[in-house]
Amino acid sequence: MSRTLAADLRAHVGATVKIAGWVHRRRELKSVTFVVVRDRSGTAQAVFPQSPPVTEETVVEVTGRVTANEQAPGGVELTEAVLTTIAEPSARPPFDLYRPAVAAGLPSILDNAAVTLRHPLLRKRFEVAAARVAGFRRTLDTLGFTEIHTPKIVATATESGANVFELDYFGRPAYLAQSPQFFKQAMVGVFERVYETGPVFRAEPHDTARHLAQYTSLDAEFGFIRDHRDVMAVLRDVIAGMAAATASLAAAPDVPAEIPAIDFLAAQGLLAQHTGEDPRGEPDLAPAHERWLSDWARREHGSEFLFVTGYPMAKQPFYTHPSPSTPDFSNSFDLLFRGLELVTGGQRRHRHADYLAVLGDEAAHYADYLTAFAHGMPPHGGFAIGLERWTARLLGLANIREATLFPRDLHRLRP
Repeated sequence: MSRTLAADLRAHVGATVKIAGWVHRRRELKSVTFVVVRDRSGTAQAVFPQSPPVTEETVVEVTGRVTANEQAPGGVELTEAVLTTIAEPSARPPFDLYRPAVAAGLPSILDNAAVTLRHPLLRKRFEVAAARVAGFRRTLDTLGFTEIHTPKIVATATESGANVFELDYFGRPAYLAQSPQFFKQAMVGVFERVYETGPVFRAEPHDTARHLAQYTSLDAEFGFIRDHRDVMAVLRDVIAGMAAATASLAAAPDVPAEIPAIDFLAAQGLLAQHTGEDPRGEPDLAPAHERWLSDWARREHGSEFLFVTGYPMAKQPFYTHPSPSTPDFSNSFDLLFRGLELVTGGQRRHRHADYLAVLGDEAAHYADYLTAFAHGMPPHGGFAIGLERWTARLLGLANIREATLFPRDLHRLRP
């Protein structure tokens, strides 16, 4: 007899089936005992005339007749049930997983993640994240992108020499990759359009609700663009595809056909005019400024998304393409969502001579990276999305760790 999932029981009313999973809850009444079994698809109720000797989180198989009962989970239950124990737990969870609310703080949830994430509310966050990654892939596949997988141990730091994790690589210094930036640019010269989903590592000593030492980056890079606006257009379609992929799991944000955009200097002017602060002259936006601009975009454009474009070159990595008309500013952008930077991206330099000029004496340090440009590269650009940050923002979670499996940060290296 093949196993039937809890979510599929309605299609088998009158038949005898076998389900398997964890005992989610036991309820003993005077004449019967209800055992609710949880599997990957949901929960199912089995009815027993006598109380079976099992506790919550025992792994079981239950064979029984599927009987309609609108008061049962899913509108059906198993009667004439026979239970077989597969594995017994040796410890209790830190809180009752069957209760609707999560009765534990974040440290307890993270310390016991292997069991606490079984709670349906906590598990759902990662189902949302998985659906978003599927939407990311599906959208870019449709647009002719090729998925790549690049090394996470590298010989040189991607962004700079700081904020990297150094390791001993057979007696030589190496680093955990801060991003797949160099590799995905090189692969534009092979496939034209590439994307990657994978971990990146930042040794930034931030102890905040929005930073991690390791997170999942969704990267895309593609060639034959005019400038960063082509990248923004593709990103808009990716964001819409990811939102649609999670519509059945969480309230999807409305992604406008054209996401509103504001130039960095214009954004600073608005902030100076309306907030009582004057950030002009600063090379970046403070978190409070990102929140204000997001509120402004909702009021003025009815959008939860806002592009901020043209950041100063002083803020950007060396591979960022300067604006042809204002070289002190860049063909770059950030995408804000509900008050938080969600995506960074822009146009990259593509001429070998430009890299030699900007790197100067450091060009030899990046010799492997520059090889692709020495053999001709088209105008190209790309973006990177932080998966955990977006999932947390979408679900209204206060801390990015709530949307992270086994987070790694300044203090946490276990479990």
